[in-house]
Amino acid sequence: MAQVDVSELRDKVKAMYKAVAEEPHGRFHFEMGRDLARRLGYPAAELDRLPPEAVESFAGVGYHLGLAAITPGERVVDLGSGSGTDLFLAARQAGPAGGVTGVDMTEAQLAKARRLAARDGYTTVRLELGYIEQAPVEDGSADVVISNGVINLCEDKAAVFREIARILKPGGRTAISDIVTELQLTEAIVCDASLWASCIGGAMQQDDYRRAIEDAGLTVRTVREIPQYQFISDSAQGATKTFGVKSISVLASKAD
Repeated sequence: MAQVDVSELRDKVKAMYKAVAEEPHGRFHFEMGRDLARRLGYPAAELDRLPPEAVESFAGVGYHLGLAAITPGERVVDLGSGSGTDLFLAARQAGPAGGVTGVDMTEAQLAKARRLAARDGYTTVRLELGYIEQAPVEDGSADVVISNGVINLCEDKAAVFREIARILKPGGRTAISDIVTELQLTEAIVCDASLWASCIGGAMQQDDYRRAIEDAGLTVRTVREIPQYQFISDSAQGATKTFGVKSISVLASKAD
């Protein structure tokens, strides 16, 4: 099957998520903000402690932090950290003895998260510009790697899973929420960078997705479907019905 143009894809994704950071109340194919986070399972009390500007730009597809079970003192890496909802939650859970590194390729998202971290005293947070297929993070440096609704936007998902395995310490774990499909998408959809940027065109068939995680040397422990997540545009809903596009959360671990 032909593939999407990676440069075009990255440009469209950056433009989309620049708007997510700067215009969170605009029109998108997907829902955003606090109401979405609450429906996905984020505790209201935890959201209340976060910078509200981060929460209003929340564009995740699941509540994977429950699977991550971050404990005080742990080192966490957030791949595709966006405006910082999961990043700041992870920092609160890891506490002052822990630390969280966020990686994102969209400068507007990083700028917003950096501004909020500095303003609100998140001193254990570090933010890096980069692609998650080649994350600027040291080998074996993380107890936990998290990612929310981002891996489907990457052309080379196998490379992302290899990066997760590289970044994790022996015995470490990864908790991911992402978009997958029940049926393989058509070539026309896969080659449309605009549909990728809308979290549709890059969705991987669910069995292939799991196999790619395991091929990276990780063991899948839990897979949960997330029916609470729904696309809102007509075109996205059409793809959902035709191909079984859906959100899942996955917990996987690296051997000791």
